[in-house]
Amino acid sequence: MSDYIIAPSILAADFARLGEEVGSVLSAGADMVHFDVMDNHYVPNLTIGPMVCQALRNHGVVAPIDVHLMVQPVDSLIQMFADAGATYITFHPDASPHVDRSIQLIRDLGCRPGLVFNPAESLGALEYTLDKIDMVLLMSVNPGFGGQTFIPSTFEKLRAARALIDQAGRSIRLEVDGGVGPHNIAAVAEAGADTFVAGSAIFSVPDYSAVIEEMRANLATVKRA
Repeated sequence: MSDYIIAPSILAADFARLGEEVGSVLSAGADMVHFDVMDNHYVPNLTIGPMVCQALRNHGVVAPIDVHLMVQPVDSLIQMFADAGATYITFHPDASPHVDRSIQLIRDLGCRPGLVFNPAESLGALEYTLDKIDMVLLMSVNPGFGGQTFIPSTFEKLRAARALIDQAGRSIRLEVDGGVGPHNIAAVAEAGADTFVAGSAIFSVPDYSAVIEEMRANLATVKRA
């Protein structure tokens, strides 16, 4: 899959103007809206729930919404986010007692399922799930807070995940979340990623169009086998 997707994380947006912020970043050239859903249990922070997803849909947002569940347990929130208009729903394998069942629940509810892997976690769960998922999300920071620095070992993990996806022969997105910006997006893509979550790298600058254009220009230089 060669088309690149830029997915700004609303975790870094101005929540007092969230509808306006999402509209602005999409108008600036973003492809997808990324939700970082944290429960102060699986990760040490508390963020947003399905009502925010529903509110953005009601506000008129039609772009894909990419929901990353950093919660435990996951199944009840899968149901609620599907009802609220999510497009992708990804979760951490260790947060569900029955990973296959949670994947199937996402699919049955009309959403695209994916699995998320923390920096020090192996990709072992992919061995039995690549035929069932539409996204693999690699965390390039430890989840819980925005604004962290990209962990370099993610590059090797990306290459391993890309090899597994290519071997599976299915259209599965390979997403990276954490510390991604114009300075390293090309290297991240060269390692195999095609979907890029960026929070502070986009929302911390005054001109969203300029930073997204810079990211796309850097992606245009990527040469991958």
